[in-house]
Amino acid sequence: MSAPKILNYELAPSPSTIFGCLLPAPWLGVAAGLLLAFGPSDGLPHRFAPLVLAVTHVLVLGMLAPIMIGALFQLFPVVAGQVVRPAKWIAPFVALGSSLIAASLSVGFLLHMPSGFAVAAVLACGLYGAVVLALGNAVWSMVLPAIADATLKTLRGIVLALFLVVALGVILAGAFAAWWQVDVVFILRAHIAWGVVGWIGCLVLGIASTVVPMFWQTSRPSGTWHRRLPWDVWLSLLLLFLPLSTSLSNLLMSALALLILVLASAALRHLLYAKRRLDPAWSLWVVCALSWSLASVLFLLECHLAHRLPWWWQTCAAWWMGVLCLVGGAVFPVNAMLGKIIPFLVFLHLRRQTPIGRRVPSMQVVLPPARLRWQARVVCASLLGLLCFPLAPNTLQIPIGLLFATSQAMLAIFLLLTLFRYRLELRSLFAH
Repeated sequence: MSAPKILNYELAPSPSTIFGCLLPAPWLGVAAGLLLAFGPSDGLPHRFAPLVLAVTHVLVLGMLAPIMIGALFQLFPVVAGQVVRPAKWIAPFVALGSSLIAASLSVGFLLHMPSGFAVAAVLACGLYGAVVLALGNAVWSMVLPAIADATLKTLRGIVLALFLVVALGVILAGAFAAWWQVDVVFILRAHIAWGVVGWIGCLVLGIASTVVPMFWQTSRPSGTWHRRLPWDVWLSLLLLFLPLSTSLSNLLMSALALLILVLASAALRHLLYAKRRLDPAWSLWVVCALSWSLASVLFLLECHLAHRLPWWWQTCAAWWMGVLCLVGGAVFPVNAMLGKIIPFLVFLHLRRQTPIGRRVPSMQVVLPPARLRWQARVVCASLLGLLCFPLAPNTLQIPIGLLFATSQAMLAIFLLLTLFRYRLELRSLFAH
């Protein structure tokens, strides 16, 4: 068992640095839901349908990327003791820049405009290049202890994952913009694998290793968990760049899927014995672990038994895996962490600025659990709807898109109310 982590909150960046990345992001989740509801239905629910590609990138770049980058700006100083000094200059552009990149890619996919891919590639090089350099400088200064846990090791290597995802994405965008010719199938496979597993999956895993035991009071991961992760996952993904045969590539991906299944199952076991199971966000973490488990099982079935399954299986399985990984496996933990970390940061910064002896409102007062409970119910309903979507895409497109948009709008509004409460408390503090 790992020892409890000592967190250095004195090095935490200013609220504006983190809030600027995190607070706008749920509104892009709303945009993704509205785009799904009212976008062109041609090709749905095929994973390469223009609308599916557009919604995916709005969700991943517009919503998830700013939250994850903002989390890294917070975690590097608090967990690793390394201040990301350029963060205060980069943070104001993260949400806006990610939204513009997502919008440019959507234009490229939906309108078949090469210029959309060209603009997205240039913007991605500028914005995410700056993020990679800023985080890389912090990584260079990190000194890992003799026995590093999964969170510290994730912070140490996450820049590599981000760099590869961005580089592969830029290569694809450049090919679609007719800048060069590449093996699109090979680059696309690596881009998806590194984006879904290497960047999103490993970052969720690394952050959860510290955040979940702290906020939801689960038992801490075992020593084996911390020794093997996340580099075992990243090394497996690096092997994808080798010129492997189809059978060896499938074998490698199957082994990686089995590893993810084991990790998700272990995480689920810890979550089921959490002491704070009544917390509204606990159910979101449970669904997250279940989603990664189910996605792994579906991938294994697709690799080894697809020829024995019905004709509709391939289209539905690809959609289900995407929804389970990106919504259940990414949006759910992000919603859970936003609903917990934003009130915690408000409480933390209010406590630092409040004179001794004066009471600071608790996290439950800043953001009442009842609000988060309703939001969790709506986002769970949207996940079920998205999983049913391939069965009747024409009928479910509008209601399911609107339901998902509603779930993220609820979170966005609740977080804005939390920010207003923070400002009111500061105003009353300075008034005295």
